[in-house]
Amino acid sequence: MKDRYHDIYLQIGLNILRCRKERGWTQEQLADRTGHSRNHIQRVETAYTAPTLATLLDIAQALEVPLEKLLEIPK
Repeated sequence: MKDRYHDIYLQIGLNILRCRKERGWTQEQLADRTGHSRNHIQRVETAYTAPTLATLLDIAQALEVPLEKLLEIPK
């Protein structure tokens, strides 16, 4: 996916990846905790697909982080 928000989606994906790695979880483990497929988690983390708000809320809840942490964009 390449659109005008690609860089933002990429940063969100990196934020998810960082939070996931901090817990020592695999994509499969995060997928199990969110109800999404591992493939979907991978596509969100790599900005291949834009995450929906529902997906981001599921991920934030599973990772036990505020949604804002996933949406942090460095200036």
